[in-house]
Amino acid sequence: MDRGKMLREVKSANQKWDVIIVGGGASGLGAAIESSTRGYKTLLLEQDDFAKGTSSRSTKLVHGGVRYLAQGNISLVLEALRERGLLKKNAPHLVKDQSFIIPNYTWWGTPYYTLGLTLYDLMAGKLGYGRSLPFSKKRTLKYIPTLKSEKLSGGVVYHDGQFDDSRLAINMCQTFVENGGVAINYMKVTGVVKNNGKITAVKATDLESNETYTIEGKAILNATGVFVDKIIKMDEPKAKDIVKVSQGVHLVLDKEFVPGDYAVMIPKTSDGRVLFAVPWHNKVVVGTTDVHKDKAELEPKALEEEVDFILETAGRFLEKPPKRSDVRSVFAGLRPLAAPTQEGAKTKEISRGHKIVVSESGMVTLTGGKWTTYRQMAEDVMNTVAKTAGLEQKKSVTRNLRIHGYKENPDLSNPMYFYGSDEEKILDLANQEDGLNEYLSKELKVLNAQVVWAARYEMARTVEDVLSRRTRALLLDAKESVRMAPKVAELMAKELGYDKQWEDDQIKKFNDLAAQYILK
Repeated sequence: MDRGKMLREVKSANQKWDVIIVGGGASGLGAAIESSTRGYKTLLLEQDDFAKGTSSRSTKLVHGGVRYLAQGNISLVLEALRERGLLKKNAPHLVKDQSFIIPNYTWWGTPYYTLGLTLYDLMAGKLGYGRSLPFSKKRTLKYIPTLKSEKLSGGVVYHDGQFDDSRLAINMCQTFVENGGVAINYMKVTGVVKNNGKITAVKATDLESNETYTIEGKAILNATGVFVDKIIKMDEPKAKDIVKVSQGVHLVLDKEFVPGDYAVMIPKTSDGRVLFAVPWHNKVVVGTTDVHKDKAELEPKALEEEVDFILETAGRFLEKPPKRSDVRSVFAGLRPLAAPTQEGAKTKEISRGHKIVVSESGMVTLTGGKWTTYRQMAEDVMNTVAKTAGLEQKKSVTRNLRIHGYKENPDLSNPMYFYGSDEEKILDLANQEDGLNEYLSKELKVLNAQVVWAARYEMARTVEDVLSRRTRALLLDAKESVRMAPKVAELMAKELGYDKQWEDDQIKKFNDLAAQYILK
């Protein structure tokens, strides 16, 4: 993934692209893989970094959606369970089986949830992760000793998937490029060009050089998540908004709050959602919330009441209630929910299913959906794109397509497991070049080599790209990531050919950003 080389391809392309995809999150990258593996000449443009928005801020779960089962949304659960199984098969270095325990403080809770989750297992069929089982109080506390034991009657264990979202996004981008695609980050689409009422091109600006481009494509796909309405209005200024934005916040705590390998799932919170406490990279991610937002932002901020709600809810179930000072990082993400037809629907009640819209000019928009189902969303939308643009209809091959980094049975106790087959190459790089085998952070187990690797092979362009999405330092421990930033800037400047001024600017920018991830 060489940005300079990709830009040259755009400049020298003397023919139209078959498909231009706007947006480099889960939806856009999924569609890009689907498009390139069908043999379409495909270009993906992202205004910031890949997975900068929603796609790097999830609860880190690949799941069928126990909550959707309770809501009676059987078709979404079936689709998600199938895709969950395929994702573990195609990216075993990133998706792992995660055991969850639902603690029960009523006599009827254990049989009730055992019954519901057994149905969940049956729906997953051969692609299931494991059986749901009732646990006694003693066994529940054996696996999660930090749970409040008073009035605890037992628990139910069930299985879902756990993953690293932005690492999957980077590996998907690499998979796309390996299949002939061209992807460019920091390339902002600023307008569209029409001919006889049909969209024929996009206008884009390279935010690094300020150079502008008019790029022709037979099909334009808008996959910009919470920003889809912005792109739609470039095509139809009076179009109605099709996305409702909802914010979800997560707090990251040290492992002591939920030691061991089991996650906790609280099925009923005071706002009618579920609350998860999930082990992730030797920390625990706790969340989430569901708050309506009036507008989409690239860097949303957690509201005080969201932080208080998570701490208070977690405190009701844990022997040692987490305090603000225990929070290592707080991050907020925005969900692009397909706006419902009825007015006043609460965001937690809006379906997490996806929606495809085709405008009169032929622009296709994909909205809604969730990480787990990205592949099915991509298959569906590319069928629509091919039909709309008159491209040759081709069958999807992504069900069994291995994602870049594929590695069977990775050692999940290894802090670099998420690199999969790339790990050996990073360790080789660490041993070849001076100082690269030293720890950038002993606490987070990040090597200097990972920074150089990210800039050289994963299109990282800024300190934030490295500390937020190529490694997960900002999300795991915001204060530690601030300490790491100067060294990251120095390594990147050397690799990318920038001067001391660039380093200083990058450190300042990153420190300003990281301040939002640290609770005061």
